[in-house]
Amino acid sequence: MTRPSYWPEATAYLSRRDAVMAGLIQRYPETLVRRGNSFQTLARAIVGQQISIKAADSVWARLEQAAGEVTPVAIMQLPPDRLQSAGLSRSKANYLQNIAKVYLERSITDDYWQSQPFEQTRKELLAIKGIGQWTVEMFAIFHLHEPDIFSPADIGVQKAIARLYFGGEPIGKSELETFSRRWRPYRTVALWYLWRHLDPVPVIY
Repeated sequence: MTRPSYWPEATAYLSRRDAVMAGLIQRYPETLVRRGNSFQTLARAIVGQQISIKAADSVWARLEQAAGEVTPVAIMQLPPDRLQSAGLSRSKANYLQNIAKVYLERSITDDYWQSQPFEQTRKELLAIKGIGQWTVEMFAIFHLHEPDIFSPADIGVQKAIARLYFGGEPIGKSELETFSRRWRPYRTVALWYLWRHLDPVPVIY
C-alpha cells in the first residue's frame, strides 16, 4: 500500500494551524493509503455510495467472491442480477459495468490518469455515466493522492465538522467550503482525519 509523500509535512502544517486537527493527528497514527488499482478505487467508491464503511466492505467481499478479482473484464462477464445478488443496487450494478466498459473500450491503465493534470481527469471521469462529483473526489483522494481535495457533500465530513467545531449544529455546504480553507493546501489530509474520527476502521477506497 502506497502512502502520500506529503503526509508528514501536511500533518505538521495542520497541527500548527488547528488545535482540533492537532488532537486528531496525535490520536490516530495511521495514514491515507492507496489500495488496489484505479478501476478498483472507482469500483469501491461506487459500492460505498450512501452506505456505511462496514456495509461497503461486506458488499465488496461478496463482489470479490463473485468476480474472483474485481477487474473490468470480470465485471463485464457477470450478469447484472449476479452483481445485485452481491449486494449492489440495480443502478450501482449498471454504473459498475458502464465504467468497466469504458476502461475496456479505451484500454485505460493507471498510468493514463497519472500522466495528466487532475482537472483533465475530473472532466473525463464526470463524462462517464455513474461517476459524479463525490466519486471523483474519492478517486482523487485515495488513488491520485491529490493533496487539497475537499468534499462538502460527504455526509461523514458534514457530521464530523459539525460535531468537532460547531457543537453538533449542521453546517451548509457553502459554509463548509469556506470553513475548509483553513486547511489549505492539505484539505485531503484534514478530510482523512475527520473520517477517522467517526469510524473505528480507517477509510480506504
